[in-house]
Amino acid sequence: MKLFEKYIIMHYLKNVFVIFLGLDLFYVGVDLLSNYKNIPDSANLQLLYALFQAMNAINYVLPLSIVFGMIVTYFTMLKTNEIICMYASSISKKALARPLFFSALALSILYVSLNFTEFAYAHEYGSNLKKYNRISTSSEDLFLKHNNQYIYFKKLDPLKQIAYDVSIFEVNDVDVNRIIRAKTASFINNAWLLREVDIINKPYISSLDDKGFSKEKRESLSAMENFKPKIMDNVYQSDFSLSIRDGIDALRFFTVQGVNTTKIKATLFYQIFFPFFAPFLIVILFYKAPLMGRYYNTAWVASVFAFITLLIWSGLFLLSRLAINGVLLSEIAILAPILLLGFVALYFYAKRT
Repeated sequence: MKLFEKYIIMHYLKNVFVIFLGLDLFYVGVDLLSNYKNIPDSANLQLLYALFQAMNAINYVLPLSIVFGMIVTYFTMLKTNEIICMYASSISKKALARPLFFSALALSILYVSLNFTEFAYAHEYGSNLKKYNRISTSSEDLFLKHNNQYIYFKKLDPLKQIAYDVSIFEVNDVDVNRIIRAKTASFINNAWLLREVDIINKPYISSLDDKGFSKEKRESLSAMENFKPKIMDNVYQSDFSLSIRDGIDALRFFTVQGVNTTKIKATLFYQIFFPFFAPFLIVILFYKAPLMGRYYNTAWVASVFAFITLLIWSGLFLLSRLAINGVLLSEIAILAPILLLGFVALYFYAKRT
């Protein structure tokens, strides 16, 4: 890595960090002030709530911080004539754009990788603390389909991965041929382990010699493989969170079951593709920025760049909400605008020196 690249990356990351920290703390502060009466009285839970809100704020402020950091870095270097000095040293515009782009790309990839973890559930955990004074909340009266089984959960705790009063109805065409009831069920090794199980067998009878109705009891029984509790708990809520890993599992699972997966796919598209608007926009703004500050009102141009950033971010965010609500296809509302920004950025990079 060349010296000027290290210099640009160092200043860029410093500006991104300062802007990100300021925006994140501002978001948390406003949220605490507006929800002060609703958050728990316990100091420990208040601290947890603030932490979850700070993590949730990353979804909104990090992409903006990535672009704002570039704007501040560029116009600071323009004001101190560092940009002109680099051009005078035969450093091309492409060479100056590369460290900014790859730094922004690395930050975006880091953010996407966070959505593979429990970080994706920060908003849900914060909402649970505000409503119920605990991180996890139990869902009740869930009725789901899994292959040829219809499953009823009286109560489900997705965090502990435990369900209570479970009933499974196995169906052959339109006939119920088996009913399984269990007091509790735990999700272990990618399958549900039922305990204190009562089984009622009602096989199809074609003659008097066929085995008829029977009952049996078991201490435990393994059933419902790949039926993750987090998927079951979240997918049927109006406002749900899913990590990318759980989202991919849910998409595969519910596609096989014939369930509408529009909302799941849109959520995945938002988590995977939306953050990459920032590095693409950085390239476009960099090539449209003035070369010299002497003939331009740099404060005005920087303000215009910030406004354009907010306008594009809010437009993409609105399109993603429309896709998640099923109004638009996720490929059109989320993927297509990001690809368009990518092609425009590539055009500027390829055509201009």
